[in-house]
Amino acid sequence: MTVIGYAPGAYDLFHVGHLNILKHAAQHCDRLIAGVVSDEMLVLGKGRAPVIPLAERMEIVRNLRFVDAVHAEVVPEKIDTWREVGFDVLFKGDDWRGTPRGEKLERDFAEVGVRVHYFPYTMHTSSTLLRKALAAIDAQQPVGRVARARTS
Repeated sequence: MTVIGYAPGAYDLFHVGHLNILKHAAQHCDRLIAGVVSDEMLVLGKGRAPVIPLAERMEIVRNLRFVDAVHAEVVPEKIDTWREVGFDVLFKGDDWRGTPRGEKLERDFAEVGVRVHYFPYTMHTSSTLLRKALAAIDAQQPVGRVARARTS
């Protein structure tokens, strides 16, 4: 039996944590589908738009050698995505484990025989940290503003 894995994520400001999740997911299934959450679903779920648009995020993820297919995730519930895509195991970072959202995932997928598999969250790198670093840099030197050279 072919085991199909699904690894959803924003994959915004793609970093080593994203790479690790997808690489490890591929080692635990025969075919890996990466779900790239749409701009609209990110606004709905996280209250903010991504930095990188959906088409570009999909292109980045699609070109990883261990990703077999990419799916644009355009519905708010992962179980609805399962109905569209069909997969046997859902991969998430362990920052979801024990949270209300993680527990809902586990309940929803237990009912249809899909296993939720968690991987260690990359603590030292995250899109949130990258976004904060970029905001701090921008506050010091706003994008588009060129510092004037001092002349004596």
